[in-house]
Amino acid sequence: MAEEKKAKKTTKKTEAASKLRIKVSAYEHKLLDESVSKIIEAAARFDAEVRGPIPLPTKMKKYTVNRSTFVYNTSREQFEMRIHTRLIDILNPQAKVIEALTNLSLPSGVNIDVKMG
Repeated sequence: MAEEKKAKKTTKKTEAASKLRIKVSAYEHKLLDESVSKIIEAAARFDAEVRGPIPLPTKMKKYTVNRSTFVYNTSREQFEMRIHTRLIDILNPQAKVIEALTNLSLPSGVNIDVKMG
């Protein structure tokens, strides 16, 4: 009975360890959605189990700038940058899936963060 518990614990660790977590972010949401669909298609070609894309909250960076350098200091202009992010989990990835993802060409302006976990 103790051996069964140990076996269950080791299988849970291997299941948790075999997961690719891909975090994709970009300024333009259309460009982001296109690149996410390319990633999902590449993983689906090799029958990998994909969870996502999960939309994460949009980060907004706001900048306030004076319109004039010397006069009219109360006149200001505001700019904002929106960073859209999506999360994709690939469960039990094979070596072929990882190779296909590394060879994938995505447009510039799309940032990808891949973690094994």
